[in-house]
Amino acid sequence: MPFVYLDVQQVEGRSCLSIVANDQLGILKQKRADTVKENINAIASMSRSGGDALRTPASCGSRLHGNVDVFSHVSGSSKDAFSKHPVKKFESSDLQWIENIPECPVFCPSVEEFENPLDYLQRISSIASKYGICKIISPLSVSVPAGVVLMKELTGFKFTTKVQPLRLAEWAADDMVTFYMSGRKYTFRDFEKMANKEFSRKFSSTGCLPAKFIEEQFWHEIAFGKTDMVEYACDIEGSAFSSSPKDQLGQSNWNLKKISRLSKSILRHLVAPIPGVTDPMLYIGMLFSMFAWHVEDHYLYSVSYHHCGASKTWYGIPGHAAPDFEKVAQNHVYDSDILQSEREDAAFDVLLRKTTMFPPIILLERNVPVYKAVQKPGEYIITFPRAYHSGFSHGFNCGEAVNFAIGDWFPFGNMASQRYALLNRMPLLPHEELLCREAQFLSNKLSTSDPKIHVPSTEESTSQQNVKLSFIYLMRFQHFCRWTLMKLGSRTCIKLQNVLCSICRRDCYVSHVICNCSNDPICLRHERELRSCCCNNNRIVHMRGDILELEALARTFEQENAIAKEIQSLNQQDDHRYLWSRSFYDAEEDGYFPYCDIKVDVNYQPASTDTSAIHDDDDSDSGIFRVKRRPSNQSQKRSIGDTLCSGYQGHQGFQRLKKLCPTVRQLPAVPSGSNRSITLDDPTSASHVTKHKPSSSQASRGLVLSESSKFSSLHIRKLKLKLNQNNELHAPRLKVRMSPAANGANSKDTATSRMPSEVLQRRKP
Repeated sequence: MPFVYLDVQQVEGRSCLSIVANDQLGILKQKRADTVKENINAIASMSRSGGDALRTPASCGSRLHGNVDVFSHVSGSSKDAFSKHPVKKFESSDLQWIENIPECPVFCPSVEEFENPLDYLQRISSIASKYGICKIISPLSVSVPAGVVLMKELTGFKFTTKVQPLRLAEWAADDMVTFYMSGRKYTFRDFEKMANKEFSRKFSSTGCLPAKFIEEQFWHEIAFGKTDMVEYACDIEGSAFSSSPKDQLGQSNWNLKKISRLSKSILRHLVAPIPGVTDPMLYIGMLFSMFAWHVEDHYLYSVSYHHCGASKTWYGIPGHAAPDFEKVAQNHVYDSDILQSEREDAAFDVLLRKTTMFPPIILLERNVPVYKAVQKPGEYIITFPRAYHSGFSHGFNCGEAVNFAIGDWFPFGNMASQRYALLNRMPLLPHEELLCREAQFLSNKLSTSDPKIHVPSTEESTSQQNVKLSFIYLMRFQHFCRWTLMKLGSRTCIKLQNVLCSICRRDCYVSHVICNCSNDPICLRHERELRSCCCNNNRIVHMRGDILELEALARTFEQENAIAKEIQSLNQQDDHRYLWSRSFYDAEEDGYFPYCDIKVDVNYQPASTDTSAIHDDDDSDSGIFRVKRRPSNQSQKRSIGDTLCSGYQGHQGFQRLKKLCPTVRQLPAVPSGSNRSITLDDPTSASHVTKHKPSSSQASRGLVLSESSKFSSLHIRKLKLKLNQNNELHAPRLKVRMSPAANGANSKDTATSRMPSEVLQRRKP
């Protein structure tokens, strides 16, 4: 059954406004200037309050708005952050442009279509992604209101708001805006009372008002109004979906607590939750609470559900127009003195703070497409990869949002990783590992399914092709760079851990390089640094033990007709940067062809490796990625040692290894507490444990595995598996998330990935 796509006019019948309310707008504008008594009781309608009756006055203290002194921590100089002044570049006295913003698509799936969220989103993506955002109206109803969930099911639920200055800024060195000053602590009911009281004070009304009227009032207020600030409870960990078996929506897969773990979700490969990315967060707003122009972390998809309360207005920019959006921000919003450079990523760096708000007319005048949605209770908003979006609340409301990714996200994720690397920004996700995991999963799935029975849809085939091509590009890149490094005199050994590049902070899942003159891991994308090191090209390439299997999988994918045609097209265009790398492109290429045999030196003295970047004693290689944080925290510089966690229990693991390989008893003892990596000499010799210290220059004898060695990667994995099984027998099982003492960071700062069929345990450091 084809999905139902509605023009926005067909959905506007859901509005709670009456004709009389529209006729009285003129009267409301006059009343707005009148003084309202302080003891007015704001009784919200069902659509605005979620059905929670207000029986007692709000215990919120004196009124917040228009009085910055209510916060003891706001100094006199901070008061200027809330004062309004004319901003010529955002002249908004004429609001006729509001009518020129077209609506985004609206979809009304049937109950059957609604059953599997990722399948449905994959089907509508070809249409909806052209707009950047779309709206989906749920066919299922909620039987347990969000207010009941947050006040009864979540006992003791409280949250602290953030204060948002309600003004425009010049975006110069002396005039910028931040939304992250701490506000009050509320219960859900207390915030609802305060927000409804402010709405009534503003409009002398407790009912819904037309969306266009609220939109006009928002842009007027932010430019010229008397309201100094609003409060917004954003990024609150938790969910308002009910766990009651009687709640249809809560039991469905559209419960946002479930989406990241669905079978087609790329994020299911992550073991540890990342609040706001894999686990939903709550957003509880009031009149004119806003979310500034931003794009999702790693260019992920997002899904936002409106639980209860007043509507929200959303603005969205299609992903293909993101470069134009950033150019407008760089040239017409930000002054040059706040940009770090003049390169194209300069505006992107400031936009990552998520505090930039400006009227869409700035974009419309420069032919950047903008689309709009008005979200009501029971409706979902989907944002697509690289789609900038912003918006504001029409009154008290409660929403919930989470990220997700499907196969067609990988090209966007790769683009985001490149930009994060240029900005030296800590990633939230191990993109390289997720890609390899998904490629292996896809291969296993295709090998066990009957192509005659399961015929993939066009959308599913496109998604799978994105996974395969992205994986092929990665493996060709890795192979070509490794081949070049071997020609320059490098050696190879097996890595058992995932690390971050010490230069750009990319995850090095497949391989990384360590020079004899340095203990810091470097990814293969830094030709200049690797060529200019003072160790005279004496470096070690640490690669995964199953790298030959990964390359074999890439070759298998390349045999498919559609993939082969794509690669042939790139070859004909001489566009080699997709097939291997811009790095090392000028290196001598005599005799090279993709996946050719690489000769490696098996006799060398490896230097000590800095294992401050080593994270696991098993095959789960991504314990290095932090949880989602607010931009004010993300901008803080931290060393790699502060953000990584050492999960390998050196001394105990060494003792267990001696039991598995008796000949290792002849090796000298290694002091407890030091970090180690395991290498193998040959099929008959003992495993060797090498001591590592970040500042040590001592070299100890270790084993290098030739790619043509008889000791295959299968043997290596068996040894690791045996050691891991021994870990589980002798060690208590602990939560994946590390404690603050373990990694020198907040306890939310660790997320570990895994194979789909594994559940790996981390040992306490």
